[in-house]
Amino acid sequence: MINKEFFQALEDFAKEKIISKEVLVDALESGIAAAYKKEYGESKPIAVRFNEEKQAVNVYAHRIVVEEVEDPDEQISLEEAHEIKPSYKVGDVVVEDITPKDFSRIAAQTAKQVIMQKLNDAKKEYVRNEMTERQGEILNAIVRRKEGPTVYVEISGSQMEGVMAQSDQIPTETYNVGDVIKVYIKKIREGRNGPQVMVSRSSAGFVKRLFELEVPEIKAGLVKIVGIVREGGFRTKLAVYSEDPNVDAVGSCIGNKGVRVNAVVGELGGEKVDVIEWCSDAIEYIARALSPAQVLMVSINEEDKTARVVVPDEKLSLAIGRNGQNARLAAKLTGWKIDVKPYSAIMKEMPAEESTDAE
Repeated sequence: MINKEFFQALEDFAKEKIISKEVLVDALESGIAAAYKKEYGESKPIAVRFNEEKQAVNVYAHRIVVEEVEDPDEQISLEEAHEIKPSYKVGDVVVEDITPKDFSRIAAQTAKQVIMQKLNDAKKEYVRNEMTERQGEILNAIVRRKEGPTVYVEISGSQMEGVMAQSDQIPTETYNVGDVIKVYIKKIREGRNGPQVMVSRSSAGFVKRLFELEVPEIKAGLVKIVGIVREGGFRTKLAVYSEDPNVDAVGSCIGNKGVRVNAVVGELGGEKVDVIEWCSDAIEYIARALSPAQVLMVSINEEDKTARVVVPDEKLSLAIGRNGQNARLAAKLTGWKIDVKPYSAIMKEMPAEESTDAE
């Protein structure tokens, strides 16, 4: 019923689909069993077995030898069993080869449906397990298609599809079919047709992972990433710290002549990246978080966790950033609500005597 080419195709299919040969064989056996029952209306227990050595597929029926038959689909009388083989006794299982020469079109269609369902189930389970293990990693991917604002990629080396929603794309980037890009495995989402691998280039986790790959001190645990916030395509703020006084946490991330941070910025298409040193003192930490702006003074209200920051007039736009971005990211990084004021405004608020003292 099946020839040598079939078994070679079986081997190739298992490799291409990244499904084990055992799972594939099980699916095919179930499909052929379903086709046989569809074709011949058999309700007795049957089994399909692949024999690679003989390059054949056989269908067998199993019935138990009994004194008195109550269920002819599952039982066979001792007398009838002796006609097949005289040595049979009560309790033995009679195995009959009932392999058909061919199937009708309807039966073949039934087999196909059963096989494809089992293969799809196996593939879904593989995607779920494989990508759950790789969640949080950066992998190469090829852009395969675009549907509206959503980009679909093929994760290299796996033939798995990744879905990059508009919110996970960098606004300043354009993705064309055939482009090879790096993507961050964000999460596995259960969709209507099974698990979906959600990938991202705009998440803060993407930048964090890039630094972990570029900076050996982070991988070794000498430098820790305490916090990271990002507005994809525009700016990232990264707070780092080292318990070892001999390790320069910020310098490690910047690298000699900026080689490490530049490698990250290059992957991000020129996005601004501020690397600051984390500090347990809230006032100092807030001042650092507003980098690259110069800060003159920080006053905080611990009760409602607000901070008032004074900067030179000429540095106000730098401290606030475009559309308030720098101050907004600094607030997210530190966890404090930050109100940035220019020095001249603070001086106007003060009485003349206090203003002179402040100067």
